[in-house]
Amino acid sequence: MADLKDTRDPKTIIAARIASELKDGDVVNLGIGLPEQVANNLPEGVELVLQSENGIMGMGPAAEGGKENVDIVNAGAKYVTVNPGAMFFDSATSFGFIRGGHVDATVLGAMEVDENANIANWIIPGKMVPGMGGAMDLVVGAKKVIVGMIHTQKGAPKILKQCTLPLTAVGVVSEIVTEMCVFEFIDGKLTLTELHPDHTVEEVTAATAAGFAVADDLKPMI
Repeated sequence: MADLKDTRDPKTIIAARIASELKDGDVVNLGIGLPEQVANNLPEGVELVLQSENGIMGMGPAAEGGKENVDIVNAGAKYVTVNPGAMFFDSATSFGFIRGGHVDATVLGAMEVDENANIANWIIPGKMVPGMGGAMDLVVGAKKVIVGMIHTQKGAPKILKQCTLPLTAVGVVSEIVTEMCVFEFIDGKLTLTELHPDHTVEEVTAATAAGFAVADDLKPMI
């Protein structure tokens, strides 16, 4: 019998799953790191309007080596391209878009998420960070907040009963996508709605410190 085990990198599994639910024309903010891979895994025919909080609407993919425009960088200071019709504006206008509810979805990583939809993703006390970035505004301004992250950190759960790190925001997470499964907050309850075929509910339970419900119509995560 053929080995049907998913051979993709765990981060690619996560990015592809998130990409599958985004719709053509959605205004989306992609966080630094894993979330950036979402743009490379979109279904055929789907084009997003990517927003960067430093002042770009209509951002394109990363710039090719040797073809960078030093004046066009994303919020992570990486060289990027822009699509036809893109707009540039100041940070005040950019955050006006975000705070005004004009971003359909924000995709970002997290160090911790808990069963009350709280998120901690901006600082570990005692460690140096460049700044909090736009996460605090994005998670309260976007219509949907999708956390994409590896399920554990060196085996330790990252989905907890209660966050232990300083919070980015309270009660804002809509969905958590890991390489093992998809959790959604349904009627305020953390609910397992999709399970990757390589894993079992028992494995997810062992890797998750939060309490959660299992959807009656639990689906395979693809």
